[in-house]
Amino acid sequence: MSYVSSATKNPGEPISLRSGLLWGLLGVTAFSFTVPLTRVAVQQGAMSPLFVGSGRAVIAALLATAALAFTRQKLPRGSQWARLLVVAGGVVVGFPLLTSFALTTAPASHGAVVIAVLPAATAVVAVLRTRERPPIAFWIAAALGTSAAVIFAALQSGGLGVLHLSDLLLLGAVAAAAIGYAEGGLLARELGAWQTVSWALVASSPLMIALAGASVVGHPPTGGRVEWAAFAYLAAVSMFLGFFAWYRGLALGPMAQVSQTQLVQPVMTICWATVLLHEQLSLPTVLGGLVIVGCALTAVRTRAGKRDVPTNTEVVHATR
Repeated sequence: MSYVSSATKNPGEPISLRSGLLWGLLGVTAFSFTVPLTRVAVQQGAMSPLFVGSGRAVIAALLATAALAFTRQKLPRGSQWARLLVVAGGVVVGFPLLTSFALTTAPASHGAVVIAVLPAATAVVAVLRTRERPPIAFWIAAALGTSAAVIFAALQSGGLGVLHLSDLLLLGAVAAAAIGYAEGGLLARELGAWQTVSWALVASSPLMIALAGASVVGHPPTGGRVEWAAFAYLAAVSMFLGFFAWYRGLALGPMAQVSQTQLVQPVMTICWATVLLHEQLSLPTVLGGLVIVGCALTAVRTRAGKRDVPTNTEVVHATR
């Protein structure tokens, strides 16, 4: 019998982890193409980073509006709008724009390694958001992972104490995405998984339309078929459909365990960068990725002992 059946589960009983992990892995697979395809879109100046970051959100907002209208979704209530703005600021505005600007100069594989600290960052934000008290090992692992990402970026930029603007943008993108992921995962239990990202896209659409319009006027996009195909994927999948699976996985939870699926994302991304962009893997890139992924894995595993398990009542909302 299905674990969401009210006939077989008590309202307060934790649900199975398997579905959350599978949905999370599907979302991560969709997101793993984001960094290399963003690099494809912005390289050689075919499209401005402002257009790539904002334009894909405009297209995704149109898809979200159509989906919400077709299914006649109820409007969010009260404080849910403020929380949707937090989600939008992180995953609709912050992460896409910051990574688009960063990847005009940074290789996709370099970006993937820096962004590998995202699982630990998401877990930290979730801990702060839910006021958990994880063991000290969690904070040590999270601090080590962040330090490893900064040291890797500095060494790749020319030595300790030296960070390029692209590295700062990537670290800012990590912070923005972590906030959006954690808040979105919690809000998805109330609004539903795909509804959360859809409403976030709608809420941010006036700003993104204005930014996209300004980018077209200042730097009209001139990409060919490859660049436009990359942009289409970023708009339809990275910015919209991928979040259906990702937020549903986080909502089904437990969020800490599901967030571990992000640990395979930098590996996938580096593979796609090698195949699609013909980037050469260096030993420092591989070692840096292994260290950061190891720290992130330790952080989310030490937090996993804490309860972050939705009940069947919450799953009803998450699977609508």
